[in-house]
Amino acid sequence: MSDNSGDQRDRFSRRTFIATTGVVGMAGLAGCGGQSGGGEGGDGDDGGESDPDPTATETESGMSGESAGTESSGEGPNTSLLNAEGSSTVYPISNTGSSYWNSNAPPSDGEYWGSNSESTVPGWSQLGEPDMLLADYFASKFGFEPTEQRSSPPFQTTIGLSHSGTGCEAVTEGLVDIGNSSGPITAELDWSEEQAQNTVVDNVVGRDGQPVVVSSDVVDAGVTQLTGEQVRGIYQDEITNWSEIEGIDYDQEIYAIGRAEGSGTDTSFRLNMLGSADASMSGVDTRFGQNQQVAQAVSQNEGAIAYMALAFTSETVTPIAINFDGTLYEPDRDAENTIFDSEYPLNRDLHMYTLIEDSNPDGGGYDAREAAFINMFLNEFGQTVFVEGNNYIPLPTSDLQAMKEQVSPLATEDLIMP
Repeated sequence: MSDNSGDQRDRFSRRTFIATTGVVGMAGLAGCGGQSGGGEGGDGDDGGESDPDPTATETESGMSGESAGTESSGEGPNTSLLNAEGSSTVYPISNTGSSYWNSNAPPSDGEYWGSNSESTVPGWSQLGEPDMLLADYFASKFGFEPTEQRSSPPFQTTIGLSHSGTGCEAVTEGLVDIGNSSGPITAELDWSEEQAQNTVVDNVVGRDGQPVVVSSDVVDAGVTQLTGEQVRGIYQDEITNWSEIEGIDYDQEIYAIGRAEGSGTDTSFRLNMLGSADASMSGVDTRFGQNQQVAQAVSQNEGAIAYMALAFTSETVTPIAINFDGTLYEPDRDAENTIFDSEYPLNRDLHMYTLIEDSNPDGGGYDAREAAFINMFLNEFGQTVFVEGNNYIPLPTSDLQAMKEQVSPLATEDLIMP
């Protein structure tokens, strides 16, 4: 793709929203009946991220096209629908957050927001125990009037399910407010760092340890760890049978599974494991567009190995330890060196990109809706419930602080800093 960041900012100084269908999950959440439909649905056929939140119940409905970035009628901040789409890896975080936002639970709830005699939501005390409904609280920090009504937030949100590359393209083309991606936009769109910095703001909301997983028969044969070189050898067609690995007495052909080319998971794996987003992976036997499809294939085939997102691992899709240059990273949060740590070489950021436009340059690449929604993830509540709750890795305090400072210029009230 050519370097056309200047043209993009001119073309999309006002976003144009096109009618789409979408996925609004987590219908079982308390108070979720007030969600609006909309967003982009994904089928995974074009080689990107496309699988549903494993904890979500999906519903699809149509949505007509009010401009995604224009001001709503009347005075005050824009209250039109905030829409996002992209990576299936980021989807569980973003969609769970959207469901909580749209439910706008009261502080007496205790499970999803607030506190009662039976339970208290994580991070409640850090936020100052606000006497406000959930979305009312976070939106009020950016100038929105509280609705004081459950299931009726100051503005609705919807999360579409497609692919990392599609999410990056959609946000830069002005079709959505937020583009979710599990790979850096520079790799997804073949951009320079300068072009990315001049076009979008990179909001990192969590991290994924991107495990390497194997089928249960491989674990039973004694494969509980591999070296980085062995994994590279498998995916570059240098190791084709499990018996070729020293110490493994298992005569079984390796069934190497990959994510679809162009997906954020595939891009990140190639970058971190093989050294280049364009590295050869001639050892791959089959590819799938969805994390869920990868998990199913691993559980149903003998001799299988795959790379995927942490949120989709299970007892039958087992992460293994990997030894990188003498350091063994284990799939145990309490291990000295763990795949749940930012030092793990396959660790990757999870992004919610927003577009820098002529209408919001002083906001750092946000309008008030985008800043308010993203800010919900940048505290103990958001990191515990939406990130760690989906088996991902919370950001360290220093990174949370940096992300929080990006949204601060649009805040009308003091923000709770990490």
